Amino acid sequence: MSRRHSTDPARAPSKGFSAEAKKSLGQHFLHERGIIDRIVRAVNPKPDDRLVEIGPGQGAITFPLLDAHGRLTVIEFDRDLIFPLTEAAREHGTLRVIHRNVLEVDFTALAGEEGPLRLVGNLPYNLSSPILFHALEHAAVIRDMTFMLQKEVVDRMAAGPGSKTYGRLSVMLQAYCEVTPLFSVPPGAFRPPPKVDSAVVRLLPRAPETIGIDDPARFAAVVRDAFGQRRKTLRNALSQQCDSERIEAAGIRPDLRAEQLEVADFVRLANALAS
Repeated sequence: MSRRHSTDPARAPSKGFSAEAKKSLGQHFLHERGIIDRIVRAVNPKPDDRLVEIGPGQGAITFPLLDAHGRLTVIEFDRDLIFPLTEAAREHGTLRVIHRNVLEVDFTALAGEEGPLRLVGNLPYNLSSPILFHALEHAAVIRDMTFMLQKEVVDRMAAGPGSKTYGRLSVMLQAYCEVTPLFSVPPGAFRPPPKVDSAVVRLLPRAPETIGIDDPARFAAVVRDAFGQRRKTLRNALSQQCDSERIEAAGIRPDLRAEQLEVADFVRLANALAS
């Protein structure tokens, strides 16, 4: 059974450690206590949850989560952070550290037979999209994801058809997950402060039977090509995959552009091409 401690924002901050941010790794360490508390409340860990944090950094989110839950697995690529993380975590709970590039972590194997994972993390801006797509590949073993990313990326994730920010990332994520932006985070909440605003977002993977995608690889290819050159119509953008007749057969006008299609339209078109 997990230990549970108070997550009252008024309590003393968890003891952490200091480390120099590495620009090459896109590190911006969160330090604003109010934002940290909001993230922990958004995660709202329960006793039997299997929490996995991506990129714990100096432990700003790590230690409050340990205080609230008692157990946590973290994935950290920066070798210099492993020892101080492990040492500082001793007074907060049981910390398991996986020293690896998160893109090489098999979340399905990590979940094993013990139940789904709940992912949390302040994602490095230079790797946020690859990490999101990697997580999608393992969505069947992920209960939910609470991530902090560049606000522009969160806007793209949640954008709807007709928006200038609606694109490949929007369609791919919304096809497999319910995407809910939670709140914005100013640059001053980090050391060093980034040049852009950040935002926290929750992704809730959809039940497999509700997704309706027959061939995930074909779906991904259709979405990729459709948005490859946004100004092109579907007739031209998808010319390597199909002709206008097949697009029309799926009930979609070939003279439309990708940003005019709903997520369900992409699913229907990809299924028609895969059949």
